[in-house]
Amino acid sequence: MRSYLDFEKPVAELEAKVEELRALASAGDGVTITDEVQRLETKAREALLALYANLTPWQKTLVARHPQRPHFADFAKGLFEDFTPLAGDRKFGEDEAIIGGFARFRGEAVCVLGHEKGSTTETRIRHNFGMARPEGYRKAARIMELADRFGIPLISLVDTAGAYPGIGAEERGQAEAIARSTDACLALGAPNVALVIGEGGSGGAIAIATASKVLMMEHAIYSVISPEGAASILWRDTAKAQDAATNMKITAQDLLKFGIIDAIVKEPPGGAHRDPEATIGAAGDAIADALSQLAGLDGAAVRKARRDKFLAIGRSL
Repeated sequence: MRSYLDFEKPVAELEAKVEELRALASAGDGVTITDEVQRLETKAREALLALYANLTPWQKTLVARHPQRPHFADFAKGLFEDFTPLAGDRKFGEDEAIIGGFARFRGEAVCVLGHEKGSTTETRIRHNFGMARPEGYRKAARIMELADRFGIPLISLVDTAGAYPGIGAEERGQAEAIARSTDACLALGAPNVALVIGEGGSGGAIAIATASKVLMMEHAIYSVISPEGAASILWRDTAKAQDAATNMKITAQDLLKFGIIDAIVKEPPGGAHRDPEATIGAAGDAIADALSQLAGLDGAAVRKARRDKFLAIGRSL
């Protein structure tokens, strides 16, 4: 069953009427309603296009968090072959909020990293809603070092509200683990491409997204803090999260304009959750294009280009 966001109510009502008419037709009472169904379907499609052409930053935040939006597991299944996940950080334990390993992407060997939020109650708990602990970032750094050792490109799929802020995580060195993972990204002699597929939250995202090419899905968000967190700090009122989202410039369109990201991957009308297959296909094409732009560069050139890219952000702004 399709899940609708609050601002999608006009579309939900039209599509509900379409389903009612289809149910009536399937009852076999001889009523011909094909023309009416087509009229309502066209009206619903036009309403959806108009709605998604003018989303506010807060509405994009809701779309990025949509429970039916494709997650890392969906992208991994659709984009990679022979995916072999690696577990553990060799220091403390395994963290399933970040999944990583080796795979083949369109025939080429790659390393893959990504946050997994889970799609059911059971998997969301197992993956801690995509919020990694220190061992998750140390595992990520370990996998990056393997990518660097073997000269294999790294693909990161980012989707997290942020690193897990629990007491145990802090006691085990959350900030240090994030910093080392970010450093491992910057030190890679192999090219790396990061794609924000949903939420790109704070250091939890930057830890695996400090890449040669940073891409974002059209309705994804990427920010230093969640809108609710910013509203709580600035106004001591989480109800002002919408104002915070607008002023923080967290959308892909704003970040492309500021030079924070390199490209936007277009989503199907109504968001990635309406057509996951098309979304994943478009993401694959964008990743392949980004990797082709980095092909032929040696380790020193890759590091220099990545360093210059991030230094230019501060200098140009």
